[in-house]
Amino acid sequence: MAIQAARFQELRLDKVRRDFGHLNALKGLDLRIRQGEFIALLGPSGCGKSTALNCLAGLLPVTGGSIWLDDRRIDTLRPEDRGFGMVFQSYALFPHMTVRRNAAFGLMMRGVPKAEAAKRVDEALAMVRLQAQADKLPGQLSGGQQQRVAIARAIVIEPPLILMDEPLSNLDAKLRLEMRADIRRIHDRLGSTTIYVTHDQEEALSLADRIVVMREGTIRQVGTPEELYARPAHLDVADFMGYRNRLPGRIVGREGNTAMLEIAEGARLSGLLCEETNGQGVIAVRPEDLTTAHDGAAGVPGTVHAVEYRGRSFHGLAIGPTGQELFFHTENRIEIGAPVRLTADSSRALVFAKEAA
Repeated sequence: MAIQAARFQELRLDKVRRDFGHLNALKGLDLRIRQGEFIALLGPSGCGKSTALNCLAGLLPVTGGSIWLDDRRIDTLRPEDRGFGMVFQSYALFPHMTVRRNAAFGLMMRGVPKAEAAKRVDEALAMVRLQAQADKLPGQLSGGQQQRVAIARAIVIEPPLILMDEPLSNLDAKLRLEMRADIRRIHDRLGSTTIYVTHDQEEALSLADRIVVMREGTIRQVGTPEELYARPAHLDVADFMGYRNRLPGRIVGREGNTAMLEIAEGARLSGLLCEETNGQGVIAVRPEDLTTAHDGAAGVPGTVHAVEYRGRSFHGLAIGPTGQELFFHTENRIEIGAPVRLTADSSRALVFAKEAA
């Protein structure tokens, strides 16, 4: 019989709080996750994403609030009684056990009959493409293969929820891309529900059905990858979604939902207004959307500080009129020290209230 994820309707976090002494690591999280979703918890180090995952797993008790799987409260249960699969950053494999025995560990602990356990382990190893390595020890495997063993161990118990804590951070760039594709493939094949912690916005965008952006123990925004990429609701969310250029200025014009900011005398940029402002704002632009302007065009002046060739184009760093760093994209090589004028299409720039900076 094929491995299948256990079914439920909804996982619910109701005002979940976790305190470490006087430190409020989680400040009343409210979140609803539907069966079958792939959810990414995204944010910088210390934002509370791994703490939230550990509270879900039962590795940390909640200080306040509750966690529900449909009508069953689970935050009062021991980790082993929740039945979730967990994939750690460090793999957490038993070095003295073969790949097969590592994958079977959860089934052994649950007392699953040997014949059934063997079938499920074989299927799980086939799913992660490790049949040929079944009798090897973890020390004989690459990092990517060890992470596949950890995934097989998590899925073989047919959990309602798979929890992944930055599982790809120890792998090189090529392996991360391969493993990303495999993780999403396995998720779709099992019909599982996955909660995936990452600080990498590219990972979150490529894997998740919905992204939960966290900051300082709170949820700042929840949305699809398309929603968060195009219209982050706050400046800190925009920052984490790749808007590296953030230029404060004074709003000197407005037409519909587009506002024009004067960054410095004679230096102006326009963008979509995301928040009401009091006349002062911050315009946010991704490096790939800030480009060199044609002669005489409006924009922000700067002096080229560094240039990198990245295949078909160049990525540069310029210093703006008030000393700020400007990350930009250009099709042509520009010499270091050369003056540039940088601009962005107003549909690719966002304007936020200055107090949000």
